[in-house]
Amino acid sequence: MHERRFNAGIERLRAPERIARLEVNRVVQLCLEQIDARNMLDVGVGSAVFAEAFAAHGLEVSGIDAKPEMIATSLRFVPSGHFQLAPAEAIPFPDNTFDLVFLGLVLHETDDALKALQEARRVARLRVAVLEWPYRDEEFGPPLAHRLKPETIAGLAQQAGFKAIESQSLTNLTLYQLSV
Repeated sequence: MHERRFNAGIERLRAPERIARLEVNRVVQLCLEQIDARNMLDVGVGSAVFAEAFAAHGLEVSGIDAKPEMIATSLRFVPSGHFQLAPAEAIPFPDNTFDLVFLGLVLHETDDALKALQEARRVARLRVAVLEWPYRDEEFGPPLAHRLKPETIAGLAQQAGFKAIESQSLTNLTLYQLSV
């Protein structure tokens, strides 16, 4: 279990070259387009790179992660955030709690991607955004065997009951916007 989870240190997760590759500000802006979001949940919050950016846009930020050290790190970078230890497949919040649920480079790491999307949909009011690595061999990111094909993500989203699925290719990543 959990063999696909990222195990590098916080410094590597927040390295300037990695942050640049993630296009954090562009991703946040795209996630917030055409919705009036006041709060968000960062599933697999990691080192809080995206949580910090969403907080800077004025959103009330919550996050979950399966690793205790990531919760402590998230609180360090987003002291106003609400962070809990939990896996993506068992989100500890009531239905329809968050305007936006964000899964940033985490769906490919889950033990059950369908269950993770079902849980994200359950707690989302407006949108679920999934940021993933494109399905191709690259020198950075996970190996191809751990990446998800676009048709796999679309199929899982459909099974999870999302009304609409849109994808957008970014410079290094793909952003999937899922309407609840």
